[in-house]
Amino acid sequence: MISLLIPYATNPLIPDLVEVVASVVFVVILTVIIAKFVVPRFEATYAERTAAIQGGMEKAEKAQAEAEAALKQYQAQLAEARSEAAKIREDAKSQGTQIIADLREQAQAEATRIRQSAEAQLEAERTQVMTQLRGEIGGLATTLAGRIVGEALDDDERARRTVDRFLADLESDDARSESHVPAGS
Repeated sequence: MISLLIPYATNPLIPDLVEVVASVVFVVILTVIIAKFVVPRFEATYAERTAAIQGGMEKAEKAQAEAEAALKQYQAQLAEARSEAAKIREDAKSQGTQIIADLREQAQAEATRIRQSAEAQLEAERTQVMTQLRGEIGGLATTLAGRIVGEALDDDERARRTVDRFLADLESDDARSESHVPAGS
């Protein structure tokens, strides 16, 4: 009954010879077309991608090398800046020390000048006081001598000579008494 439905008595599982030849020709034509047109395009695209990836990797390596060089340069500049800052601090310290020493020296010189000025002023005042005291002592001594002697010593020249002699005698007595003082006193 099955054979009635199929007009030819061929086995459906075995293909017809024309179909096999047509399939083989079609596969050969398809293989030739793929080999001539499609494969070269795939290979060109693959080569472009490989070159792009390789170029990207080379660029990345180059950029990394440049970044490392820049980092080294930055670190060198930073180290140089630090050493320069340390040198500037050291210079500032030494200048500060020098300024302090100069100011101390100036203060010492000023103190010495003030002390010398004060000593000179004291010496001038001492001389003035001594002159004034000589005059007063001379006047008192003349008056006293006049009372003791009983005559007036109104002659200024004679009175001055007497007073000078009296004061010189006093000074020489002081000098002799100071020279006889033992060294341990």
